[in-house]
Amino acid sequence: MLYFARWKITLIVLVILAGAISTLPNFLSQATLDALPDWFPKRQIVLGLDLQGGAYLLYEVDRTDYIQKRLKTLEGDIRHRLREDQRIGYTGLGVQGQGVQVRIRDLSRLEDARTRLADLVNPLVTSVFGGQAVDEFQIDVADDGLIRFTFTDAGLTQRINSVVQQSIETIRLRLDEFGTTEPSIQRQGDDRILVEAPGEGDPERLKDLVGQTAQLTFHMVDQSMSPQQAVSSRPPAGTVVLYSADDPPVPYLLDEAPLLSGEDLTDAQVAFDSRTNEPVVNFRFNTSGARTFSVVTQRNVGRPFAIVLDNEVVSAPVIREPITGGSGQISGNFTVESANDLAVLLRAGALPAKLTVVEERSIGPGLGQDSVDAGRLASFIGAALVVVFMILAYGRFGLIADLALCANVLMIFGALTFLQATLTLPGIAGIVLTIGMAVDANVLIFERIREEARAGRSAISAIDAGYSRALGTILDANITTLIAALILFQLGSGPIRGFAVTLAIGIFTTVFSAFTVSRLLVALWVRWKRPSHLTI
Repeated sequence: MLYFARWKITLIVLVILAGAISTLPNFLSQATLDALPDWFPKRQIVLGLDLQGGAYLLYEVDRTDYIQKRLKTLEGDIRHRLREDQRIGYTGLGVQGQGVQVRIRDLSRLEDARTRLADLVNPLVTSVFGGQAVDEFQIDVADDGLIRFTFTDAGLTQRINSVVQQSIETIRLRLDEFGTTEPSIQRQGDDRILVEAPGEGDPERLKDLVGQTAQLTFHMVDQSMSPQQAVSSRPPAGTVVLYSADDPPVPYLLDEAPLLSGEDLTDAQVAFDSRTNEPVVNFRFNTSGARTFSVVTQRNVGRPFAIVLDNEVVSAPVIREPITGGSGQISGNFTVESANDLAVLLRAGALPAKLTVVEERSIGPGLGQDSVDAGRLASFIGAALVVVFMILAYGRFGLIADLALCANVLMIFGALTFLQATLTLPGIAGIVLTIGMAVDANVLIFERIREEARAGRSAISAIDAGYSRALGTILDANITTLIAALILFQLGSGPIRGFAVTLAIGIFTTVFSAFTVSRLLVALWVRWKRPSHLTI
């Protein structure tokens, strides 16, 4: 147990050096890091929201907005089904309250209409493993020809659950594109999403980026009447009046059914118009979208079409010639920043429903610095007391344990820096706890060595027996703690996960430092002093 081959000693030293080198950038200024060679590690520990401040946003899915959008989609599906071959005459199709209703004119075709519309109840699978499907809608058919679709409770719950999950993924993509460091995005309750962005200096811009639905659609402009006539009277069936973002807003009469949507985009990037030098957003369609866009522009040369973002007309250019390249351009009164934000939104995709801000906080860096200072002070005091106790209790062996403890702390901070794990205030508590656990392992080893020496064993035999017999106990204790850390990480969120990460890393470095680093130091001391008996 006390023999170490040269390659093992070299490996142990390299591991400790790697931890020290990875930790070093945390004590250097940014200017100093920039001056260092490119091969030198320059990553620093990422501080959590509670340590460096940032933005805290709590969103709630707007159920009413989602329900109305879903019912409008259902209305369009019903219209399409009834207008298929052997059209079924109907009247009164529209959204009424929490449902969609339509009246079949010819009662002799009521059963045919029921058959055509039956699959619009839309069975939903409730889990990834299958299971019992639930219908999203309930269909009621009256003898007088009235057919009504309404949400089922289980169907609406399942839909809202899917909306929340999809919104979380969309927000995550947006923040990754935005460049926010280590954002925390998690679900709260049935329909709320918590977003924490440490170090974010512009919470208002972040709020706009996260909360904007960014539903992009392309519509043909209806020219059967002027927009003013449509506003003053009733627009033709299948059309809708939308306004531009200008001041004052300009009305447009558009076909209600979009030709294409943002789901057909594959990329969106900021560029500058070669004629005006103003920022624009260039976009590119996928294969199917490019094909559809090509056909539409070939058939409608000379007609205007509108680019609509969140029910506002961004621009309505006239199709001068067929666009067959599968790409286009969105222009408007953009700044470079607003154009970049729009490109980010389009690349990340649209939110399935509107999100409303329930709570927002901008946590200042002063609070974070107070927490860092308090955590640093607690760590120094705890570490100093541990060092003094070990020396008083075990003498030179206590000093060896303290040296191993220093190597342990270096490896913990080195691992956190290398992995770019977010360090929170509970994470600092996890490091302090790890220091205590590391000393605890050495206490078990040294007490075992003391017992073996009192039993009459030689120095080398007592040390060897102390390390080998304490191994099982220490492994059992650390494995159970590691299981608890994994459960905390899996079920916890935010700072709790930070605590779990530092605790788990500390467990691995503790076992390594107790059974490798301290044992190596003891072996070197034994080889140097060759003691005949132990005083411990």
